[in-house]
Amino acid sequence: MSEQDPAPKPYDEDFPIVVEGLRNAFGEHVIHDNLDLKVRHGEIIGVVGGSGTGKSVLMRSIIGLQPFSAGHIEVLGHDTAGLDEAAAKDLRRKWGVLFQDGALFSTLTVAENIQVPMREFFNLPPALMNEISGYKVAMVGLPIDAAPKYPSQLSGGMRKRAGLARALSLDPELLFLDEPTAGLDPISAANFDTLIKTLRDTLGLTVFLITHDLDTLYAICDRVAVLGDRKVLKVGTIDELLEFDHPWVQAYFKGPRGRAAHKGHD
Repeated sequence: MSEQDPAPKPYDEDFPIVVEGLRNAFGEHVIHDNLDLKVRHGEIIGVVGGSGTGKSVLMRSIIGLQPFSAGHIEVLGHDTAGLDEAAAKDLRRKWGVLFQDGALFSTLTVAENIQVPMREFFNLPPALMNEISGYKVAMVGLPIDAAPKYPSQLSGGMRKRAGLARALSLDPELLFLDEPTAGLDPISAANFDTLIKTLRDTLGLTVFLITHDLDTLYAICDRVAVLGDRKVLKVGTIDELLEFDHPWVQAYFKGPRGRAAHKGHD
């Protein structure tokens, strides 16, 4: 933050992410209209919804990659739309993002991918960056010999973990995950869920998690936000959502896969 920037205003630390009245539209196609969401400190919140409900658009709006036409987004006490370039960069340092499929740079090794945020925000000696990247590799459960490998040399599950290591590179307060278990076999997906919950508990992270995976919702999410009809239909525990009288919510949680996930986590 530059010397001219005022100190961030006091904010309710119980809610590090606050979205109010959000509107997103692409031309005449409205994705969100008057959407509200408050994310609690230290929780893993799952975000679900049918195709086209704007789950990824919501995440991208929160992290500043998607301009929105109306509303207010506050992250860690900062109005994201009112920041200058220096303040916005300082805020970005406080979150990590795992995009779909890991989104690793194919021409960089795992270690070099993890070091990308370090190079963006700091001027660190190469030896220190190598040490930190090795630590992050171990943190996400990858073998140390994965560090010099390229993404093409890794399995799908290993690429996800490498992407997670990069997201954790700067010890963020907030972690954004977009379909982290998509494409993984059930065992790898379950292991990844366990890793996310362990990291949340160990590092005190607040996790915003977009997923279609009902097992993930049952296994690690404290609350779930359901998107539909251009807004957040309901936020609550799965038990609360099971009682919510909405056709999509009932079909999603009480359909065959929903019943199987519920039985598996009884």
